[in-house]
Parts: sequence; C-alpha cells; structure tokens
Amino acid sequence: MTDLQNANIKNRAIKTALTGDWQAAIELNKKILSDIPDDIDTLNRLALAYTITGNIINAKKTYQKVFELDPLNSIAQRNLKRLNDKINNPQIGNMLQINCNFLEETGKTKIVELVNVAQSNIIQTLRIGQCVNLSIKRSRIFVLEGAKQYIGVLPDDIGIRLIKFIKNGNKYEAFIKSTTDSKVFIFIKEVKRVAKFKNNPSFTTSENQGLSLKKIKKND
Repeated sequence: MTDLQNANIKNRAIKTALTGDWQAAIELNKKILSDIPDDIDTLNRLALAYTITGNIINAKKTYQKVFELDPLNSIAQRNLKRLNDKINNPQIGNMLQINCNFLEETGKTKIVELVNVAQSNIIQTLRIGQCVNLSIKRSRIFVLEGAKQYIGVLPDDIGIRLIKFIKNGNKYEAFIKSTTDSKVFIFIKEVKRVAKFKNNPSFTTSENQGLSLKKIKKND
C-alpha cells in the first residue's frame, strides 16, 4: 500500500473505534499491520479493540509485541498491567468499562473540552469511551476517574447549568471522547429528564442558553 492508502485506512480505523464498531476497527488495523507489521500506534489500537471485544489473549499478545518493539511504551506497559490485574482480580473489571456510542442528540448530548485539566501523566491513562464521574464541588462540576482521581472541570457556563438540573433530579453519563497530552474532551449524555424540565433541554446553543435558564425555578 502507498503512504496515502495507509493514512486513509488509519483514519478509517480511528473513526470506526470512535463509533464503537470495534470489529471493523480490528480488521482495519490488521490490514495496516499486514503492510507495516511494526507500526506501534496501530498495534496499540488493535490491542485496545481486542480488549474491548473481550479477546484478552490477543490483546495481551499485541501489547507484548509493542513492548518488545518499544520497552518504554507507556501505553503498552499500562494496559498490560490492567489486563493482568483484570485476569487476577475480576472485581476490578470496571477499570476496563467502555462505552463508545457517541451518537449526538440535540439538547441531550454535548462534547465538552474540560478546563484546568490534570497533568499529562494522568491524561495518558485515559481511554476513549471510558466512563467518568461528574461530581459537584464548590459550585463547579469536577470530572473524576473513579471516586477520587481528578481529570478536569466543566467550563462554568455548562457546569452551572447542569448543577441546576442535577440538583433537581436530572441524571447524566459522561465518557472520554478524546485526549491529547494537555486536553481532554468528554461526551455527556442526558439519561433522565424529570417532568418539570420536559421543555428544558440540558444543552443549548450559546445564543439561547440564558433564555432557557430563566425558565428554571430554583429549588436550592
């Protein structure tokens, strides 16, 4: 394959992962490796896809190949440890929880870039689709991995709005959408809207956000 063809397949492999089509992601990444067997990024993507589809044996083998090529590769080191921990202690299986169904619904979902994010070594441990927690603290919404590990904070305009909804009964789920060394994007999804807010979408465009908020009566 030419470099352009490889680049196109890599883009397709990433997109299929983002939409949750992990079987297609496996096939695309394997196709890349048939031409470039030592492509570390592709090996890591393939190992993640194997992990999510429950093929732990192939996931371990693939991460081990990465480790052989690059003994200092932090992704392979970290995920091999997670796989071994999961095998030895099934109770921590939630560490590998994945949900990559990033289907957008107007008013019910939003992709948000976090502010005041954690250090890069923390960000590097996060994975696409990983479930994260929203915690209200000091009039802001903190995003946490598990119960304690700080990841970042929702921007105030979104956080203040969601605090009002959450305190009155709405419920939300949040997942890692993408990351860089210094940025974290999460996907927030409304999973329950109480009757009093039936005409109040959780997420609005900036131009009508203020109008919508005025319709919500404070209960706190």
